[in-house]
Amino acid sequence: MEIPKQYDPKQAERNHYERWENQGCFAPEINRDENAPVFSIAIPPPNVTGSLHMGHALQHTMMDVLTRYKRMCGYRTLWMPGMDHAGISTQLMVSRELKKEGLTRHDLGREKFIERVWKWKAESGGQITKQMRREGASVDWSREKFTMDEDLSRAVREVFVRLYEQGMIYRGNRIVNWCPSDQTVLSDLEVQKDPQLGKLYYLRYPEKNGDRTVTVATTRPETMLGDTAVAVNPNDERYRDLVGTTLLLPLTDREIPVVADEFVDPEFGTGAVKVTPAHDPNDYDMGVRHSLAQIVVIDAHAKMTEEAGADFAGLDRYKARAKVVEKFEELGLLEKVVDYEFSISKCERCRTVIEPLISMQWFLRMDTLRVLGLELMEGFRKPRFVPEVPYEKVYANWLENLRDWTISRQLWWGHQIPAWYTAEGEIIVARSEEEARAKAGTEELTQDPDVLDTWFSSALWPFSTLGWPEETDDLKTFYPTSVLVTARDIIFLWVSRMVMMGMQFMGDRPFDDVFVTGTILDKHGQRMSKTKMNGVDPLEVFDKYGVDATRLTLASVGASDTRWNEKQVESYRNFANKIWNAARFCLMNSEGATVDPSWHAHLVRDEQGNAAGDDHGQDARATSLHDRWIVSRLNKTARDVRKALGDYQFHEAVQTLYHFFWDDFCDWYIELTKSDVTAEEPSAQRDAARTRLLSVLEQALRLLHPFMPYITEELWQRLPGVSQEFLHPAYREATSTIMPTIMLAAYPEGNAGLINEDVEWEMQALIDLISRVRNIRSEMNIKPSEPVRLLIGAPHEKLRSVFSANTNQIRRLVRASEVAVSETLAAPRASARAVLIGGAEVAVPLEGLIDFEAERSRLGKEKEKLRAESSKLEAQLANPQFAERAPAEKVTEIRARLADIVQRTAQLDQTIENLG
Repeated sequence: MEIPKQYDPKQAERNHYERWENQGCFAPEINRDENAPVFSIAIPPPNVTGSLHMGHALQHTMMDVLTRYKRMCGYRTLWMPGMDHAGISTQLMVSRELKKEGLTRHDLGREKFIERVWKWKAESGGQITKQMRREGASVDWSREKFTMDEDLSRAVREVFVRLYEQGMIYRGNRIVNWCPSDQTVLSDLEVQKDPQLGKLYYLRYPEKNGDRTVTVATTRPETMLGDTAVAVNPNDERYRDLVGTTLLLPLTDREIPVVADEFVDPEFGTGAVKVTPAHDPNDYDMGVRHSLAQIVVIDAHAKMTEEAGADFAGLDRYKARAKVVEKFEELGLLEKVVDYEFSISKCERCRTVIEPLISMQWFLRMDTLRVLGLELMEGFRKPRFVPEVPYEKVYANWLENLRDWTISRQLWWGHQIPAWYTAEGEIIVARSEEEARAKAGTEELTQDPDVLDTWFSSALWPFSTLGWPEETDDLKTFYPTSVLVTARDIIFLWVSRMVMMGMQFMGDRPFDDVFVTGTILDKHGQRMSKTKMNGVDPLEVFDKYGVDATRLTLASVGASDTRWNEKQVESYRNFANKIWNAARFCLMNSEGATVDPSWHAHLVRDEQGNAAGDDHGQDARATSLHDRWIVSRLNKTARDVRKALGDYQFHEAVQTLYHFFWDDFCDWYIELTKSDVTAEEPSAQRDAARTRLLSVLEQALRLLHPFMPYITEELWQRLPGVSQEFLHPAYREATSTIMPTIMLAAYPEGNAGLINEDVEWEMQALIDLISRVRNIRSEMNIKPSEPVRLLIGAPHEKLRSVFSANTNQIRRLVRASEVAVSETLAAPRASARAVLIGGAEVAVPLEGLIDFEAERSRLGKEKEKLRAESSKLEAQLANPQFAERAPAEKVTEIRARLADIVQRTAQLDQTIENLG
């Protein structure tokens, strides 16, 4: 059979995905088994503004591996795709476009602006869904969802109304995180805390009826204009007599009390702290406890208000800070200013410093929901986190300390809050404006202008995408989903909220397991980000190395943080080429053969001793050791890969497959079967050997398919004899009119009855012997064309039997003129020797093969070179400056090389001794 010399990844990627999608292979309906188990997975919806980055590619690869694997196992699989409307990000994206036209969203008005956003989505948004197709993601595109779709919006309104009617959603004046740039409130999880070196200002407040002053320390002196108290710890002896007294607030005409509160840390600053309830969340709570006034001195644009006083009104907060410090210094009330490192809160999107403000917002009470999440974890250990440590404990601890969620946002793009106001200010919460009018008994209603936090709709994703609140077939079949694959940074933002909402509205968990992926770092160990400009575009990697090689690299990441290394992708591209070349050899030697789905059954009958022959005219008892061995290795590999995927051990699965295909199949099985397969004269023996080889290849391609979908499909389609019979029974009826595909073939079982440890031990003895002799040939510089004599001493009869039965293979693979097997080894002194497993030994007499004197000289020079290199490396490690400044990986690399030199030197010493 003709097959191109080189594998063309782009051609395979282009051809197969479109066919899979058009033939409906990704939809669960292709499975016609009424009793099929179910596997479902909801994609973490990427932002509509986004394009594919390494984080997406990592998660999508792992989700697709699981989905393709389960599909091949006969599960009714649904991988639900979709996108998030990404409130702030999308609004900013479209606002920037308007700015280029000299317009703002306010010039258009809300309705026209939202129309413009939908237009942008239709023309430019959703680029990532096209890129996902390139990845090979086998999602069911016919069910694709968008969080602003009408059916999902209806679910959002339904949830809001129910929670409001249950008293869990309320509107109130509370302190919130306010972004002066984006002009919206942010939840605690949307705020990033960055360490910063700043100043700590020590300000003196005079006592009203006395000569003393109380010194407070603050990083934000401008907020003192809104102070309504000074607080001390009730157990702090220094201030016990001050509690209840009154202080004069400098720069204002106000008087403030000294209060005692256990929240105050006596170790911070002077132990006395200023209390600004309107501009600090902890001060807000203290203010509530002590019934303190809330004086707003900074507005939504981070400028000082009239309440700050005439000297400060209208100033930027930082200019006001400088002015406050200046005036305190003039009054002699600035005690000192010291350098101080502290955390500063910034908007995670625009990096603007957050301003805590008192604001009228909508909130969701979390106490009831928190209990639902905690009870599920404590009672049922659901969801199961993988890895369990540290994520389960971190998740539970966070739930225990959960505060009410600020769910309103001051944006136009998003789910507008389904609340209306009458002329009298009465709040009417309803599912629609019509329902609101009916409830209010009036047409004169104004809808709340705010929208819901994007994460509110995302929290409903596992059930809203399946048709809730309707009792749809999809909801009954696919909820709860099987697993969530996600990154650790949204466990709180998203995972916990899905759990709580799922328990509240479905009465059940949204997923059984949560697999938390590792993070792909740049080559220096830094997180990839747009701001650092250190990201790697997965599409460029696809173009350079192919999708399959990239997927294998990403799957290898598993749950560990990994530095991106393009050499790893290159090595997996080489693996893809190895697969192609091995398959090409099999196909070019396939005349007279066909893939036999039951080929290994003949070997099983042979092992059980109750069959006399097989379909290829051979005596089953005469089947070669390497044939029985590859069946055992194939089934052990299938068993181990199934277990690894069941435990989400992706790296382990990749390594198992890699070593089976490269080492077992290519390096050994093909080599051992080559003489039969490439025989020039047609015969039943040649056809049988070719059939076995093709059949092993076909099973190996199935094993690899979830990880490498394109190359496996490209090769599987070329195999002689593949047909509907090879598909999992669940798909045969549905696919009777379409081209068979490997993605619907049954995944190899890993049959324990086909795993034979005795056979594997025997074969390993043969591999060990051949490898040792090849090493001797290499180390002794024996020409490849020069035949050698092998003398084997094996004290155990079983080993002697194995070696004797396979002398032809041994002779061929090591180019031996003679293979002598005996119980004890009797070899000339001038022989190269090696110890084998089971206490056996092999010797290669060297007389006549090499120039002893020249070889001793060559080996001596090699030893000297190694000694010089070792001295140089040891001197490097002994240099204190090198040890301090060199990267850890460089030091590790040098130590590993030194260990190699020690080992190689010992080998050279042994070789020189063998020369006599």
